[in-house]
Amino acid sequence: MVVVTDSYMGIFTPLDIDYRITQFLEKKIEFPFIKKDEIIGIFYLFGRNNKVISDLEILSVKDIAKRTMEQRARSIKIFHEFRKNKLDSDFIREEYNKRILQISIEEQASSSSSSSSKHLNYRITRDPTILSNCFEQHIAYYKQDYFFDLFKRPIKKTEVPSNLVSKLEQRMLMLCYNVSDSSQLPDNNTIRPFFQWLNKYDK
Repeated sequence: MVVVTDSYMGIFTPLDIDYRITQFLEKKIEFPFIKKDEIIGIFYLFGRNNKVISDLEILSVKDIAKRTMEQRARSIKIFHEFRKNKLDSDFIREEYNKRILQISIEEQASSSSSSSSKHLNYRITRDPTILSNCFEQHIAYYKQDYFFDLFKRPIKKTEVPSNLVSKLEQRMLMLCYNVSDSSQLPDNNTIRPFFQWLNKYDK
């Protein structure tokens, strides 16, 4: 199993991030569309479909996670250094639209070429590139701290609510928040908000 192709990334808080991105793309709201005092939470789920079983796969996840952290840091630094140009609503919207064009071409080339606009919008608002940029741009704009929390081994059945076992058992997880550490979170807990989102919204 190739872990990198069996990974899943998303934003789980704010809960309405997909709606906000759509509103932003339609020019109904401007950047920033997440408030400074709002918690932003992103997740990386490794082994989504095939689980993480072997020691080699665990090492692979740790390597991917390390490179992901480094990439987020580099991107945030660039956005911060060139904030006057890169954190402008028109520039951000243009960059998102370039990615949307790529997604549209992929959809047309795939067997799902007859996909509905609803499906296309679903892909757009959950696209890892757009969501990663969204996180990085808001971090840079507000000059916020952030931290990653990598669960360094596959999740055990006994560590998750029973209704989430099928989604999380033998997977590896990394979370990231726009605060300096977990003590700044409402419940002083990194994983509970993710569990709540996964249970209610990730169908």
